[in-house]
Amino acid sequence: MAKLIGQSLDRYHILEQIGEGGMATVYKAFDTRLERDVAVKVIRTGLFGEEILERILKRFEREAKALARMSHPNIVRVYDYGEYDGAPYLVMEYLQSGTLKSQLGKPKPWNQTLKLLLPLASALAYAHKQKVIHRDLKPSNILMTEQDQPLLTDFGIAKILELEEGHTITGTGMGVGTPEYMAPEQGMGKAVDARADIYAFGVVLYELLTGRKPYSADTPMAVIFKHITDPLPRPQSFVPDLPDKVERLLLKAMAKKVEDRYQNMTALEKAMQGLLDSQIDFQESPAQAVSEPELTVDNLEINLPELEETNSLQDDNATIAVEQINQPKIEHDTNKITAREDAKKIAQVRAAQEKANRELEKKNKIKAPPEQLYKPNSFFEKLKPPMPTSLPDESNSRIKPKNLPK
Repeated sequence: MAKLIGQSLDRYHILEQIGEGGMATVYKAFDTRLERDVAVKVIRTGLFGEEILERILKRFEREAKALARMSHPNIVRVYDYGEYDGAPYLVMEYLQSGTLKSQLGKPKPWNQTLKLLLPLASALAYAHKQKVIHRDLKPSNILMTEQDQPLLTDFGIAKILELEEGHTITGTGMGVGTPEYMAPEQGMGKAVDARADIYAFGVVLYELLTGRKPYSADTPMAVIFKHITDPLPRPQSFVPDLPDKVERLLLKAMAKKVEDRYQNMTALEKAMQGLLDSQIDFQESPAQAVSEPELTVDNLEINLPELEETNSLQDDNATIAVEQINQPKIEHDTNKITAREDAKKIAQVRAAQEKANRELEKKNKIKAPPEQLYKPNSFFEKLKPPMPTSLPDESNSRIKPKNLPK
């Protein structure tokens, strides 16, 4: 296929080879009509006999049209398709970026992993509703943009290379795909549906969370056999602090029997979103949730509560007395303080409030007769006890004169 470099496939001028796999070779090309760079994926036909190739070409046009109709922000767009010297090719969106494969090798935090793959779950759910199954989902088929957003590519290539449902081009009974990511039913050459993509999605999720593939062996057939027969190694055995709910999500997505898995990608997408929505923010300190509403140094206001009337001086006197109490001033800088300091300030405010209440109660113990109430003209007069308007009647007074001459 190196001879294609410098050649033109219709209006697409081949510039360089940028990738090669078992089923196709990918080139960077220039669209001379629209004047833009594109990616051209040429299906490798050298492995197929003439009869098989004829069937592939018939299926190719149908599948290419289905791929071109898809439009999703996390799916690489297919612009065009054609045939060159008997080899079918797809013209796709060109992205100057790497793949998810470059991020493998060590465990990633579970919440970051779910956020990363959630758009892919949405993309697969969309494709499945269009009755398009990927069949070869793996990290090298997930492109990463410069903004670290994932994009699915190579939709339907595996299906193009199949002869019929339940039959394979190899004649070995093994389905077309990548053994490390193939569902058990796909590995056995059985008819597959969207739940095969769910299994492969679970394998990718497993590998990101644990830093390793769930199954490995010396030969591709041995790997497929493990997917079919071996129990799934527990993710928590490699990542002990992995939450139980995340592990259960993996176990369900990678169930051996298709009926035990999530029955559609939308259900798996909702399960992932539910885990993200319910995660606990461990950065929040319990002391920050003591008061209601929340009090911090930045928004703390000292509001002494309204006190009930305890005497006949009415609200005016009580209000003036409360306003004269020196309220503590809280000075703070613009830096965020700790929750413990917040709680301490709140305690000081509450103590000031209690002290103010006690002061007011003491003042209100001085009661004047109701008929002698008057409203003072200044604050200082308010602090004085009411003066009687006339001398008390000596006959009615309780105070008895002492040592008076008879």
